[in-house]
Amino acid sequence: MPKLKTKSSAKKRFRTTATGKVRGNPANKQHFLRRRSQKMKRKTRGTMIMADADARKIKSFMPYNRGK
Repeated sequence: MPKLKTKSSAKKRFRTTATGKVRGNPANKQHFLRRRSQKMKRKTRGTMIMADADARKIKSFMPYNRGK
């Protein structure tokens, strides 16, 4: 069976943790920042663990990713 291709966009935006969860960046931090509260800007600073439904979709884009 041929090798599966990894989506380049997913490869650049997401990583998997050692336990198999998907880590990504929160949304709403690119522009229109003056109208966002300081609390929201602070919470979107680091990375977050994706929800299970989103993680399943992202894992299908990266078939050979084993928690690197």
